[in-house]
Amino acid sequence: MTSDGKGLREVLSFYLDAGVDTLVGEAAVDRMADEAPPPAPPAAQAPRPSAPRQQPVRELFQTRVPAAPASPDAAVMAAREAARTAASLDDLRALLEGFEGCALRNTATQLVFEDGNPKARIMFVGEAPGYEEDVSGKPFVGRSGKLLDLMIEAIGLDRTTAYIANVVPWRPPGNRTPTPQETAICLPFIRRQIELANPDIMVCLGGPAMQTLLATKDGITRTRGRWFDYDTGTRTIRAIPTFHPAFLLRSPLQKRLAWRDFLAIKKALAAGKPGN
Repeated sequence: MTSDGKGLREVLSFYLDAGVDTLVGEAAVDRMADEAPPPAPPAAQAPRPSAPRQQPVRELFQTRVPAAPASPDAAVMAAREAARTAASLDDLRALLEGFEGCALRNTATQLVFEDGNPKARIMFVGEAPGYEEDVSGKPFVGRSGKLLDLMIEAIGLDRTTAYIANVVPWRPPGNRTPTPQETAICLPFIRRQIELANPDIMVCLGGPAMQTLLATKDGITRTRGRWFDYDTGTRTIRAIPTFHPAFLLRSPLQKRLAWRDFLAIKKALAAGKPGN
């Protein structure tokens, strides 16, 4: 391991990706030993000059430990009540910034709320942010985000004519899958976000976003490319699921099916409303 600042940043980045966010000790412990060795007697030495305070790992990862509701059910109720009061997307962002009912905010660097144009006719919704999104504060900016940009550009869109968000607005530690409880707590906020953005078309990127928002248990392979009715709370819009860009990076042969879905989206936008 190098001792320069770049090497330290790379090590911290590795720990962050692995979900490590707490320092439990400064010295290695032999857990296999029968008993701990006696401490060495202190050696006489000249007093050392005071060293500058080292920043704890908790602060390096900007970890917060606020009080949370007593139970997941209480957190879901608190989320519903909070989301209902948001009169605008700015209000909703502010509510999420102060919401302490989801433990993911304690390990995430920052809230990842939105990107693109909130007045766009089309809204893309993924599952949760990754490392790059956690750092930038914007959804879909890593490798999968670059692929999404290419996909929407292929049908004449860009981030000025599309709106992008995630079901869960905080990055889970180590990029793990959000738990059902974490998703349930965040669900009222993304529902309100969709309602306030009021798009004509919603695209669910990947199976988790599709299953959460469209209330289906079918897999994405069976369901992608089908149109659904989605009730925003104020009107019914059309929704279509397709593969998540991260999945397409792992399975490039499936891009041909995603391309069919995007051609259907392009046709729907041109017609003014989705067809079947």
